Amino acid sequence: MSHFKNLLHLIFAAFILNLYPYIIVTSQCNSDCNLALASYYVLPGSTLDHISSYFTNTSLREFSDEIVSYNRHVIPNKDDLRPNIRINIPFSCGCVNDTFLGHMFIYQFQTGDTYDHVARNNYTNLTTSNWIEQFNGYSRFNVPNGVFINVPVNCSCGIRSVSMDYGLFITYPLQQGESLRSISQEFNLSESLLQGFNPGVDFSAGTGLVYIPGRDQNGTYPPMITSVSGSGLSGGAIAGVCIAAVVLIVLSVGLYFRCRRSKKMKETEILSDKPAYVLTHSSFISRGGDKESSGIYMGNSVEFSYQELAKATNNFNASCKIGAGGFGEVFFAELRGEKAAIKKMDMQASREFVAELNVLTRVHHLHLVRLLGYCMEDSLFVVYEYIDNGNLSQHLHSTGRDPLPWSTRVQIALDSAKGLEYIHEHTDPVYVHRDIKPANILINKNFQAKVADFGLTKLVEVGSTLPTRLVGTFGYMSPEYAQYGEVSPKLDVYAFGVVLFELISAKAAIVRESRLAVESKGLVTLFEEVLNQPDPNEIGKLVDPRLGNTYPLESVHQVAELAKACTQENPQLRPSMRSVVVALMTLSSASENWDVDSFHRNNELINRVSGR
Repeated sequence: MSHFKNLLHLIFAAFILNLYPYIIVTSQCNSDCNLALASYYVLPGSTLDHISSYFTNTSLREFSDEIVSYNRHVIPNKDDLRPNIRINIPFSCGCVNDTFLGHMFIYQFQTGDTYDHVARNNYTNLTTSNWIEQFNGYSRFNVPNGVFINVPVNCSCGIRSVSMDYGLFITYPLQQGESLRSISQEFNLSESLLQGFNPGVDFSAGTGLVYIPGRDQNGTYPPMITSVSGSGLSGGAIAGVCIAAVVLIVLSVGLYFRCRRSKKMKETEILSDKPAYVLTHSSFISRGGDKESSGIYMGNSVEFSYQELAKATNNFNASCKIGAGGFGEVFFAELRGEKAAIKKMDMQASREFVAELNVLTRVHHLHLVRLLGYCMEDSLFVVYEYIDNGNLSQHLHSTGRDPLPWSTRVQIALDSAKGLEYIHEHTDPVYVHRDIKPANILINKNFQAKVADFGLTKLVEVGSTLPTRLVGTFGYMSPEYAQYGEVSPKLDVYAFGVVLFELISAKAAIVRESRLAVESKGLVTLFEEVLNQPDPNEIGKLVDPRLGNTYPLESVHQVAELAKACTQENPQLRPSMRSVVVALMTLSSASENWDVDSFHRNNELINRVSGR
């Protein structure tokens, strides 16, 4: 009976893990690539650092070196860039708005700019003014100076039916005088191959984009990567697999509980004798960088045994319990010389378990909680680093803690924003957290913040809708998600804006005027009413009273304006987390040694982020 029970567990877990890409991730443009090249026409007077600034917000010198690595034949000296040549610029290629492959760059509007100027000169026809206008909340005739705008650029991952030999593609803007023949000769690729990758495109049009196979940094054509999302299964095949899986899971679960009841009638198992059904087979758990492996990528995380976790928590004794959430309880433990937090989850939370592992094994950042390991015996366990100063909610809402100083609150906001900005902008694939709130922002002994709890995290599918129930926490859900189930990074931006309001006021996201009051009001509405008042000092009425007079009112007002920008009803009008980080970096620096003049200087930055 024990062996049969183990087999049922194995079948159940295997199907959950292997069907995860079909159940969780659905998109109209799932891709097999994460990199593309942009063919950029160098205008007279341009430098590599100048060009790099349009495509990255990280170190310009490092990105310039990366550009050189793809253009060694045309850039012999990066400090002496020749004009009127084309260079290939690497960029991340992913799904945008769930409808097309591309990347959304961020550009700060300057005096004299127009959408057309940005498209033609700054991005040398890699995009169009109409395309830019579609992804921004400003009319082309009324774009405020200094605001950050979205600049969409298309990309391609190839076409399997044409050739699997090419997996890296150049987004190539056509120019007058070019033709299919001239481009074929320039790239030494056949005309039929180029036309195959660009069906129906007129290469002699003198305008528009085509996609051309490109060479990597080693000068070779990388082949198309075969992945789960691009395995070639038809919709009917996938549906058949899913239906079969569901039937088998239902039967397995039913048989499992029958066996469980029978087992309980016989005797209670001793802890040390509990059967293990850890999935260690390579077909279920992938270690290393093989993208073709199915299941969960475990990286270098440790596989703990149930006995080890039970011993470290005194059989998960209540005295070791440090928290609880919608998907399990959290216990403190010391494992292999390191303090740890163990989340114990039921088998029914397999989706959340898979989501956490798939994110935290791939994502590593100072302001994201660190994964130590996992276990799949008896229950599902995720083991994290232990953060020893509680969470932000406890600091804001518990009476037993000293109030956080204002400068610390701004720094915590900045740390959290950096963590979110990382998963929105710098990971592959890009993720949406979907449950940002103070309880999921952990604080260490140095009052640094780390974003935690990735059990609801979703691969970004901008504009998509969820066929299943809504997840997250009321009070932090953006309008487009609560009403239509639309998922995008702007969902996290909205929730982060609510967190900023909480940092100011120490009020809950849903506010009741009194304990006996029936009606409640959202914190966003409460702040909006005050911020619409002509007197800016009215914001002082909402500041956490425990702060007394130890805060600069100008700084509070600017954080509130930033939060207001983050919680705008139209998601396209909300800033990106990148813009939020820039604003908070300035505010954090000023908050440490604040004076009125410095905060007045920061107003311009906040107005830019807010779109005013």
